[in-house]
Amino acid sequence: MTPEHDYAGWTKYIWLIYIIPFAGYPVLEKASAGRIALTWFATAVFTVIYLAGYRVSRNRVLLVIGAITLLGVAFMPSNLGAGAFFIFAASFAGSAGGVRRASTIIGIILLVLLIDVLIIGLSPMYWWWAAFFTVVIGAVNAHFAQVGRANKRLQMAQDEIEHLAKVAERERIARDLHDVLGHTLSLIILKSELASKLADRDPQRAREEIRDVERISREALSEVRQAVRGYRAGLQHELDGATEMLRTASIVLTTQLEPVPLAPAQEAILALALREAVTNVVRHAEAERCTIALGRSGDEIRLVVSDDGRGGTREDGAGISGMRERIAALGGRVTLDGSRGTTLTVALPLASGPQSVSAIERSA
Repeated sequence: MTPEHDYAGWTKYIWLIYIIPFAGYPVLEKASAGRIALTWFATAVFTVIYLAGYRVSRNRVLLVIGAITLLGVAFMPSNLGAGAFFIFAASFAGSAGGVRRASTIIGIILLVLLIDVLIIGLSPMYWWWAAFFTVVIGAVNAHFAQVGRANKRLQMAQDEIEHLAKVAERERIARDLHDVLGHTLSLIILKSELASKLADRDPQRAREEIRDVERISREALSEVRQAVRGYRAGLQHELDGATEMLRTASIVLTTQLEPVPLAPAQEAILALALREAVTNVVRHAEAERCTIALGRSGDEIRLVVSDDGRGGTREDGAGISGMRERIAALGGRVTLDGSRGTTLTVALPLASGPQSVSAIERSA
């Protein structure tokens, strides 16, 4: 069995020392062998019940408390050491529930003890210690049981936070790898197709394209490593990549770029959004022209990527969905218009923290 509330650990065996006076009382009193045997049998029964009390569920611990209390009631008239049973019973009160429930249980145990000693007419000098320690030990153990439950909840919360952090990191890596490899592999495919077409009529140009494929593949490997480590390429780097990709696909690029104030997180998000948008233009748009615009509009920073392709409406893919989540996390929004070609607009609020001016210097 697995302990459900065993906050005592190995110390629960140490506390059994307090049952020795009960077990030794008939021997010191030179009682009959039958009475000694009955007392030792009761001690063995108590030990089993006591140790089980650390392994049963919260509801069943009430049975443990009741059984130990009954042993105290049964032996109190003939054995002054039986007062320890009430103390042991009270020590489990904290395992039965919260502070209010534990206080109620301790009160009931104390009331049973008082009724018992009143019925048998036992002098207070023989039982006061049992009443005193029933309250003290019961209250102390209830406190530590409450602390143990709070620590368990805290540990569960920490475990959940660690789990969520791992899930978030896996999702981040998956999104970054999609962004990195989706763009780069599309460019590699384009250049490989172009090299294949040029192999017969322009071998020199074909070799150049193959060398570009090799270079881009090496860069992709480096970008994958950076994505795993959590680094982000700058906006200028992504614009250079977009220019090369569109040129390879024979799509005419027009840029309308203004220096804008960007926080590091905003620049990283816009760089990834630009990469995803241009990749989609090359893959799906069947466009001849593409326009990339970056500027400030009121209290927003806007990145607009539009093309003159086939447009239309379609469900968001993994790249667009991931982009929406990232932009929304920074308080921005993503809109997609497919009525005339495709226009993707990313809007972010002006950065309120540390800012840097966008390093984009390329102009149309």
